[in-house]
Amino acid sequence: MKRLFFLFLGMLLLTQPLLAQFKEKPVLNIENKDKKFLNYGYYLGINQYDFKFDYENNTDDILVDKSMGFTVGLIGEMRLNEFLDVRIEPGLAYNSRTLGFPGFDEERDAIREVKSTYINFPLLLKASTRRLGNFKPFLIGGGSASLNLGSNEASLDDNLSGTFRMAKWVYNYELGFGIDFYLEYFKFTPSIRGVFAITDELVRDNDPNSPWTGNINGMRTRGLFINFTFE
Repeated sequence: MKRLFFLFLGMLLLTQPLLAQFKEKPVLNIENKDKKFLNYGYYLGINQYDFKFDYENNTDDILVDKSMGFTVGLIGEMRLNEFLDVRIEPGLAYNSRTLGFPGFDEERDAIREVKSTYINFPLLLKASTRRLGNFKPFLIGGGSASLNLGSNEASLDDNLSGTFRMAKWVYNYELGFGIDFYLEYFKFTPSIRGVFAITDELVRDNDPNSPWTGNINGMRTRGLFINFTFE
């Protein structure tokens, strides 16, 4: 997640040529863009997912090997006033995590690859500052529901057969920030956002004393998203 954060900062630095137009009295681009009651757009981005585990008893932690994934989606925005907008951002996020379970000698028992394809349904409130020339910082937050197409929730097999199972639906809260850049023909927005599951995603093994899931009290996703929006 630190790598993603610094990557976001680096990408903001690459937008420095855009800042050249933010003079004391700049020519305002798409001046009436935010005055519309409804706005639409799309976004592309990268993500990194992690897990937060809560344990029944103190033991060695389950290791999570994270990787970067991709995100794509649509935006619908409803203007409330000059500073507040309600947004829906349905999208698809793909990612893969590898779990390393302690206490096993064989790699086939110790390692589980968790490939997830989430269809996300966020409902968010965007709080912006007053427009400053051709840019406008903002904070964004809200709740979301995610459908995990790779959950294996309905599978009769469990970790004893090599199948790691997760809940099909997970509910989250999201917090983030970004900057709207008003270009000549469209609005470009880089943003960074954290996604935090509030529901337990783990489907336990059939054996309550399973060495994979028996000691887990809760497993919740933590995610970091860097999105680039075009409106």
